[in-house]
Amino acid sequence: MNVLLLSMPDSFEHMAPVAVVMPNGALTSLAGNIDAHHKVAIADLVLVQDRVRSTVESLVREHRPDVVGLSIMTFQRRTAARIIALMRSLKPDVKIVVGGYDPSLAPEAYMQPALEAHPEPERDGARLQCPSGSPTNDCHPDRSRAFRGGTEGPRVSADTATPPSDPTVSGVDFIVRGEGEVTFRDLLRALENPEHDFANISGLTWRASSSSHLTEANTGDCPTQAKTGLEWATITSSKNPTVQSSHRPQSSAHPFIRSCDDWVVNPDRPVHSLDSGEIKLPNRSARVLHGYHMLGRQVDVVETSRGCTYDCSFCSIIEMRGRNFHTYTFDRVLADIRDARDHGARSIFLVDDNITLNVRRFEALCQAIIDAKLDDIDYTVQAMTSAIATHGETLAPLMRRAGFRYVFLGIENILDGDLAFLKAAAKNADRDNGRTVGNATLKAIDYIHRNKMYVVGGLIVGNPDDTPESIEENLRFASKYVDWPYIQHPTPYPRTPMTKDFVERNLIINSRLHEYDGTTAVVKTDSVDAEQIEFMRWRAERWMKLRHIPAAIRHDPWFILRNWPKMLAYTFRGSSIRSALGLESEQQVFRRYKARRQAEREYV
Repeated sequence: MNVLLLSMPDSFEHMAPVAVVMPNGALTSLAGNIDAHHKVAIADLVLVQDRVRSTVESLVREHRPDVVGLSIMTFQRRTAARIIALMRSLKPDVKIVVGGYDPSLAPEAYMQPALEAHPEPERDGARLQCPSGSPTNDCHPDRSRAFRGGTEGPRVSADTATPPSDPTVSGVDFIVRGEGEVTFRDLLRALENPEHDFANISGLTWRASSSSHLTEANTGDCPTQAKTGLEWATITSSKNPTVQSSHRPQSSAHPFIRSCDDWVVNPDRPVHSLDSGEIKLPNRSARVLHGYHMLGRQVDVVETSRGCTYDCSFCSIIEMRGRNFHTYTFDRVLADIRDARDHGARSIFLVDDNITLNVRRFEALCQAIIDAKLDDIDYTVQAMTSAIATHGETLAPLMRRAGFRYVFLGIENILDGDLAFLKAAAKNADRDNGRTVGNATLKAIDYIHRNKMYVVGGLIVGNPDDTPESIEENLRFASKYVDWPYIQHPTPYPRTPMTKDFVERNLIINSRLHEYDGTTAVVKTDSVDAEQIEFMRWRAERWMKLRHIPAAIRHDPWFILRNWPKMLAYTFRGSSIRSALGLESEQQVFRRYKARRQAEREYV
C-alpha cells in the first residue's frame, strides 16, 4: 500500500523558523516499523507553513496514498480537521489514521461521523462551514513521540470561565492510542487482509463499519436519551472490544449501535520495554520534504529512552503511557545517531522524556558517544535541575566532551508555591545525603555554564496564585541566568491534573484550542487577567532572546550574519519605526503582535 505520514504545520513560537526547524521523530519511527513492501512517504508540514494546501495536493497527486496518518497535538486539532477535509476532497476513499498526544488523550474529539464524498468545507474567515450539516469544531500543542475542524467552539469569557469545549474532527477511520509503531504496523496488515479483522490490534480505536468481524449481538444499545457533550454508550465484554457511540441514534427504531456512527475501542497496548529490539530504527529515507536545521546546521532527533516517573501537573506523559521508564540499548542508540549523521545531521536533539532519571546511564551514554567518535555533533538534551545539581561535578564535563551544547533545563518556576501547584518541587530539589536543602536551579545552571554549555530555561508563569510581582520575579530570574528563554503559560491540556485544578477554580477564559500553544495565556490567575500575563512574558522575553545573539555568532557566525535581520524581525514582530522611536506604547505593539500571531495560525 501507499502510505503518507503527515505532521501538522502548527509550531511553537519560541524560536524563529529561520533559526530552528525540528523534525517529527514519531513519523520516521512509524515508517521504520511497517513492513518493507509498503511505499511510505513522510511530510513534516512545518517545513512548508506558507504553502500547506498546495503541498498536500502535490503529495496526494504524486504518492496516491491508500492510507494517510496524521500526528496531532492539541493545538493542531483545527488544522488537522482542515487537512482531513482536504484529503477527503482529493481522494475520498483514503483511510485516515490519527495518533499522537491529542487523539490518545481526547479520542472522543475524533470519533465523529465519517465525511461523505462531499466537497471540502468552505472557509469563512477563521471558520469552517460544514457540508451537509456534518459536525466539525474548533481546535490545541506536543512532541516527537510515536504517532506522537470545523467551526469554532463556544468562546469562554473572563466572566463566565468554563472548561474548554470539545472541538471535534470528522472523517477519521482509525485512532492509534499511545505508542504507535506496532499498532500502526498491525493495522496496515489488517487493511491488506480482505477480512479487515481489527479486533485483535491492541491500542486501536476503529469504526465498527470498517470490519465484518463485529456483529449486532456484541455491540449493545445506542443511548436512548440526549446527553450534554458527546454521547457515550459503552459495552464492555471480557471477550469483545468496547464499542462506543459518538453520535445520537438516527431513529429509536434502530436500537443497535451498528445503526449509529459507532466505534470500537480495543484494549490498550502495554508500553514497549524498548530493550527487546522490537522497535526498529527510524526510516529517515522516507522523508520527502527537507530543510530541518538548527542555526544553520542540519538537525535531527534521536531518543534513547521513553517515559518518566514524576507526576508534574502540566504534563501529559503519565496519562499517555503511565509512570515508567524504559531504555534502548547503547548499540541501538549509537546506530540511530550514526544513521542521523549519515543522513546529514550535524546537530541532534535527544528527545527523551527524562533522560536524567538514570544519571549513571546518561554518564555511560556520554562516554559511549565519545568512544564511538560521535562527539563531532552538537547535542541538545532535556534535563532535570536536581540531577544536574547533584551529579554536575562529574556529569557536566562529560556532557561537554561528548558534544552537548544546549541543555533544556526544566526549571518550571523559582517559587515554592508555584512548584507545589505544578507538582515539580521534587525534580527541582537540591539534596544532600538524601535531604532536601534547597532549590537546585542555580547550582545546575552554574555547572552547565562552567562547562561552556548553554541553558534553555523552561519556566511556567501565570499559575493560579501568581501575582504581578511573582511573575516579574520569575522573569527577572530568567533574564539574569538563562541563555535562551522557553517561558510558557500553564495550559489545560486533556486529562492533565492541571486542567482539573483550573476548571475547579473557574480560571479558564479561552476555549479556542488552536491557541493552546503555550505562549498564549488561556487561563487567568486569581489576581491577574490572562492578557496581562501574556503581555508581561512577551515584553521581557524578546530582550532575553536578543542577548543570546553574541554567543550564537561565535558558534555559527556566517549563518547569524546572513539571517539576523529575519531573526530580529520574527522576535520583534509587531514593532515599527514609530515604536522604536517611542512614539507608540508597548501595548499597541503587543496588539499588533497578537494580530500577526492569529494570522500565522491560518495554515490551510
